[in-house]
Amino acid sequence: MEIWINPACSKCRSAVQLLDAEGAEYTVRRYLEDVPSPDEIRAVLDRLRLEPWDITRTQEADAKELGLKEWPREAGSRERWISALAEHPKLIQRPIITADDGTAVVGRTDEAVRDALGR
Repeated sequence: MEIWINPACSKCRSAVQLLDAEGAEYTVRRYLEDVPSPDEIRAVLDRLRLEPWDITRTQEADAKELGLKEWPREAGSRERWISALAEHPKLIQRPIITADDGTAVVGRTDEAVRDALGR
């Protein structure tokens, strides 16, 4: 199990605390420092069964500068979104937990983190 976190994020800290409390074995990836490649983002999206715009923090300053809210949300724009996430990792929703069964969840709630633990 791996968890992508930003240590400054309260949701990330809560997820890590819950994983620790449950005795889970996991690896922490500080994705702002160890930025995921476009291929890694594609792989996580496949595991999440989501599209890049589904995990984009559109309220971030970078998103506003890029005008992301106006970008098309369709298959033809998928790579543009993935490139934006790789170039601006702060835009990636957090925390993302990749479960042992090959799936992933966005662990913003205790329920989602527990769901990952049960996989």
